[in-house]
Amino acid sequence: MAIKLTDVAKKAGVSPTTVSRVINNYGSLSQKTIDKVHAAMKELNYQPNSLARSLQGKNTQLIGLIFPTVANPFLVN
Repeated sequence: MAIKLTDVAKKAGVSPTTVSRVINNYGSLSQKTIDKVHAAMKELNYQPNSLARSLQGKNTQLIGLIFPTVANPFLVN
């Protein structure tokens, strides 16, 4: 089962909003809180899901490539 942001929050004893702020380096947080969240993330081996993050925002950080081949029926010579 994948580790969620809420699991990290429970382990660190903070709210999910605080975990999000630590991950995104947003807002003013004490160094003690930041250290607790980072320790919980490391202990649980938490990795933010980049696909889920791209669904929330407007930027996906993906590039699509199309390579034409001879087998392509739309290829015009």
